[in-house]
Amino acid sequence: MPSSSSRFTSPDAVIAALRTAGCVFAEDEARLILAAARTPEELADMVDRRVVGHPLELVVGWAEFRGLRVTVAPGVFVPRRRTEFLVEQALALAPDARVVVDLCCGSGAVGAALAAALGPVELHAADIDPAAVDCARRNTAHAGGRVHTGDLFEALPAGLRGRVDILAANVPYVPTEEVALLPTEARDHEPLVALDGGTDGLDVLRRVAAEAPRWLAPGGCLLVETSERQAAAAVDAFARCGLTPRLAVSDERYAHVVVGSRARPALT
Repeated sequence: MPSSSSRFTSPDAVIAALRTAGCVFAEDEARLILAAARTPEELADMVDRRVVGHPLELVVGWAEFRGLRVTVAPGVFVPRRRTEFLVEQALALAPDARVVVDLCCGSGAVGAALAAALGPVELHAADIDPAAVDCARRNTAHAGGRVHTGDLFEALPAGLRGRVDILAANVPYVPTEEVALLPTEARDHEPLVALDGGTDGLDVLRRVAAEAPRWLAPGGCLLVETSERQAAAAVDAFARCGLTPRLAVSDERYAHVVVGSRARPALT
């Protein structure tokens, strides 16, 4: 009887296993898995994990985000390609930003992408989950990123107050009762703290909006991703906290980003 590590002796065998498991893009996934596996044993393990529903990014150990290869690890939220729209909005609004904060950073993909596009910046990232913080440290090291562990703004150095040009906060926004309806890949393999946004999905967003004006520099901006259904309430939450809100929508990516700006002082 062949050993478990000798089951996948050809790319076709890997493709067949993935296709049988229902992977729509079996050929593309097989190519990535074959490139990542260093031994026959590791290949068998990776295929088995993918077959039972582990996200492809967690199987191969990385995700692509705005041309970057972002390290991800089990228990860490996988960056979504639609979140690239949030990065694009930030860059369009603050192309000369010098102080950037990636709050609820997960893998640190947003902060890493902003730093790669802006050039030298003072980059900070924070997350409540130690596994995410470890991942973010690796992904922002090239930009000199400083990554902090803690609950939202409590994690940040006090010296950042009033200095942040871009505050990106990819907060959890799935209503609690809808978490069980998420795809298995997210529901079973990503941390609940990165998904569950409370009763209406906006609990964390409201907390961030309430504190953001104290941390933003004059003219600085807060950017938060949300859903189409929640967008109007999110815009209202920003306005109630003294930010000037705007909703940006990408139909192509099905992405909704609420942007809130802190007013610059009037010239006298």
